[in-house]
Amino acid sequence: MRVMVDTFDYVIIGAGSAGSVIAARLSEQPDIRVCVLEAGPSDLHPYIHLPAGFIKTFYNPRLNWCYSMEPSEWTGGRRIFAPRGKTLGGSSSINGHIYNRGQRGDYNTWAQFGNRGWGYADVLPYFRAMENRMGEADSTYRGRSGPLTITDIDWNNPLCEAFIEGAVSIGIPRNPDYNGRVQEGVSYAQRTIFRGRRVSAATAFLRPAMRRPNLEVRTRAHVSALVLEGKRAVGVRYFKGGRGGPSQEVRVRREVILAGGAYNSPQILQLSGIGAPEHLRELGIPVKHALRGVGENLRDHYAPRFSARVKNATTINERVRGLNLAKEVLNWAISRRGVLSLSPTLVYCFWRSEPSVANSDLQLTFTPATYKEGVQGQLDDHPGMTTAAWQQRPDSKGYVRIKSNDPFEAPIIQPNYLKEESDRRVLLSGMKLARRLLRTKPLEPYFAFEEFPGPGVQTDDELLDAAKQRGTTTFHPGGSCKMGPSHDPYAVVDDHLRVHGIEGLRVIDASIMPTMLSANLNAATLMIGAKGADMVMGRPALEPIHTPDPAGVEA
Repeated sequence: MRVMVDTFDYVIIGAGSAGSVIAARLSEQPDIRVCVLEAGPSDLHPYIHLPAGFIKTFYNPRLNWCYSMEPSEWTGGRRIFAPRGKTLGGSSSINGHIYNRGQRGDYNTWAQFGNRGWGYADVLPYFRAMENRMGEADSTYRGRSGPLTITDIDWNNPLCEAFIEGAVSIGIPRNPDYNGRVQEGVSYAQRTIFRGRRVSAATAFLRPAMRRPNLEVRTRAHVSALVLEGKRAVGVRYFKGGRGGPSQEVRVRREVILAGGAYNSPQILQLSGIGAPEHLRELGIPVKHALRGVGENLRDHYAPRFSARVKNATTINERVRGLNLAKEVLNWAISRRGVLSLSPTLVYCFWRSEPSVANSDLQLTFTPATYKEGVQGQLDDHPGMTTAAWQQRPDSKGYVRIKSNDPFEAPIIQPNYLKEESDRRVLLSGMKLARRLLRTKPLEPYFAFEEFPGPGVQTDDELLDAAKQRGTTTFHPGGSCKMGPSHDPYAVVDDHLRVHGIEGLRVIDASIMPTMLSANLNAATLMIGAKGADMVMGRPALEPIHTPDPAGVEA
């Protein structure tokens, strides 16, 4: 069968959070041609755009890669479900809508590892430029005129107010903007929802750019390998329509940009013969370029959830059943408000595992709802509330490795949750704080009893066993194509996101993060896409913005 070959200036693999931004930025220049290859379908499914529809896309294989992680000791031998978006907008089209940048120290750490231009002062202007922040905000830190609309929770619930008041009562201050001067404190979540609809990377960046004649987006294009000539990437092979579909090829005049995400970017590199030589040889894949770090350094947040039965209040659980659900549907249809317009998490809390910690290392969430078996896929039948806690900057590292040379076979994903004792120590502190927050005086009128792990679980060993039983991903994988200088044996890309040793190839997505952020990762992935696009085009970086840190030192 003849392979169809087209030629563009740039080919972007993946129309997810970073890929959507890159495509929009590159296509601003009318004299270049840009092609985007997306394995999934278009983003027309109505559940993508309904905020509460994330529950319906959670297990939908048409819109979701539906990966499964390898068992490990600290997951009790369980395989943990790992959803990833498979549509225009990628995971920003199926995620929990949260907008959370992380701490200034996260980015300064990246720079200290030898990644020039990635300190907080360097990335802040990119965050500001892409934001359309609604509500009160300090313009030093927040943007008002960008394409990405960010709003506050607009739904009042006595349980949320009581949780926040309870946090304040034990010394955790209210923070009006955890994406501003300092992250630490408790507040309602900021989210990418506007007028009752999801604001994905596709709706904010890609779809407006698709009106341009120099941008072509190809859906249902499953990439099988990069085309290499010596040590240069010159194109991409893919199957149109999935397994059994015709094989096609796209050639590039300038660069291939890999934006498949923390799981798919290392998978594609390895399928193309770029990776650890011994692993590739075991699978019979010719080694085109030895790069040991491909697929290594994977990090993710691991969270056990505490659930409690609620009394004297109505929770989301009851609002989405029977006649109540019909009322909520009508409310959303008329006003774009109500529980169908909500993110799954309503309140965020950032605090320290112990007083000596300089910056908050715990992230806690609260929502007036509970899920069966603790997994965000199906709500309980009775009134409940949930708080989750996780260590923000885990030391444990895992990996992503292909199983064979079949591009349709899911990769091996082993995050090695809690492998490092330091992560278990911080998580224990977080679990104890989560339990304490559910038992504060302001929540007392609504707290009936703790359902999971239950009052019989008290010792450190018992709590860790509970984490083994029901802990799960928070859907924040990153780091598997680490950014770092060439002398780092596990660095995959340099600080301009060019793959070490290969010309014409960059990786621009969450996989390049050298360390885990104290945050959900979607906001930073969008920023990486914008900053990476400037690097591709050879544009000067946005002027750094130096701001005083909480200790009064400019950074």
